[in-house]
Amino acid sequence: MNAFLFASTVLIWGTTWIAIAFQVGDAPVIISVFYRFALAAVLFLAALAVFGRLKRPAAWRFVALQALCLFCLNFIGIYNATALIPSGLVSVIFSLASIFNAINARIFFGDRMTGQTILAGAIGVCGLVLLFWQDIAISLDPDTIRGIGWAALGTMFFSWGNMASRHNSSLGITPVTANAWGMGIGAVALLIIIFVSGHSLVVPSGTVYWIALLYLSVIGSVIGFTTYLLLVSRLGSARAGYATVLFPVVALLASTLFEGYQWTPTAIAGVILAGFGNLVMFRRRRSPTLVGNRHADA
Repeated sequence: MNAFLFASTVLIWGTTWIAIAFQVGDAPVIISVFYRFALAAVLFLAALAVFGRLKRPAAWRFVALQALCLFCLNFIGIYNATALIPSGLVSVIFSLASIFNAINARIFFGDRMTGQTILAGAIGVCGLVLLFWQDIAISLDPDTIRGIGWAALGTMFFSWGNMASRHNSSLGITPVTANAWGMGIGAVALLIIIFVSGHSLVVPSGTVYWIALLYLSVIGSVIGFTTYLLLVSRLGSARAGYATVLFPVVALLASTLFEGYQWTPTAIAGVILAGFGNLVMFRRRRSPTLVGNRHADA
């Protein structure tokens, strides 16, 4: 069962990036993000109600903050980045969210940053430099620079959302409850931004757009988050986090097949380094007294 959940999470989150790319251009970014989470919220809340698991959060303030970060501002950054650089590259930047989390956990919760965390961050940054070396250091492509900025901003909002989720958990609010209501709050926030910014709710006519929307809402948001949360509950967050190491591989394969991404030697080296940085980040130190104890990770 654990292997199935892990493979499902990697496959789902590895393919959502190309689905996002299929939506770019048919409607303003903020409209597409709104449609995604409005549909996901309706489905998620309805499913919880049907199974008798719909609960009101004990406190709403950090649920709202989590919603704004995870289901609103985060994806505005990710969708804008995907409009500028290949979706697979956006996924590599996003996969370094664990490093952002370590920094923010230090800032907001006083967690200690270990040498392992600093080393992982340094390796990851070196990987990104190599990955984008051709576009930044050689051709100085402005779209690539803006795309990296949007992706990094989206990842930072995602990390802040994780910090809010951590606080919600300390208050006894489960991730399922926070995510279900959070998707609804995020959709409402997006709708407000749409009207304040003067956009209108255009209805794209392309079939591919709506297929991608259904995939992102049902598979990517509702099922993807559920499989990941089940994985966390069964394996713990550290071991479940290895999914973030592998999903960029799926995303880059999809980007190569559907977007025509062209590999270079430096890009290959960059992806390998970024992945290795994640592996270093998630590597668990074992106490000498636990060496050989098969139940150390239980």
